[in-house]
Amino acid sequence: MEVFYIKQELPINRQIRAKEVQLIGDNGEKLGVFTLEDAIEKAESKDLDLVLVSPNVNPPVCKIMNYGKYKFEQAKKEKEARKKQKVLEIKEIRITPNIEQHDFNFKAKNIRKFLEDGNKVKITVRFRGREVNNVKAGEAVLNKFIENLEEIAIVEKKPKLEGRNMFVMLAKKA
Repeated sequence: MEVFYIKQELPINRQIRAKEVQLIGDNGEKLGVFTLEDAIEKAESKDLDLVLVSPNVNPPVCKIMNYGKYKFEQAKKEKEARKKQKVLEIKEIRITPNIEQHDFNFKAKNIRKFLEDGNKVKITVRFRGREVNNVKAGEAVLNKFIENLEEIAIVEKKPKLEGRNMFVMLAKKA
């Protein structure tokens, strides 16, 4: 069971602070200008709420509606919009500068799969011990990946060395 919390944003009924209001009926027709008390009476006679929809005009515009139902519909629309959003993930693949051919092919296949799923991929070369003195080998491996995946991926960030790691960011071609 889902619970929807109604957070109130629009002033309703007795929270409205105006002497006169432009009134819109529950089915959308304009009813004219009424005093606040008369407008609240009209809304209560239909067992609905008087909601201030446009406070910045003179006189302010109020609408007769079921406020709880309105807020529920708004929450439902927001939930649907959130459901349709695609969360972008960054997948990271870690390698060493002296990677074997089979490992290279396996990692390239995984990267290809991640890119096809719409994720970005960060390929990180980790230098251990004295490997950090031979940065060119790591850069060569990254360039080999870029070359291997050039038909499906574009380079978002060029190979960059940070401490003992060198990385490159790849994204799917549009």
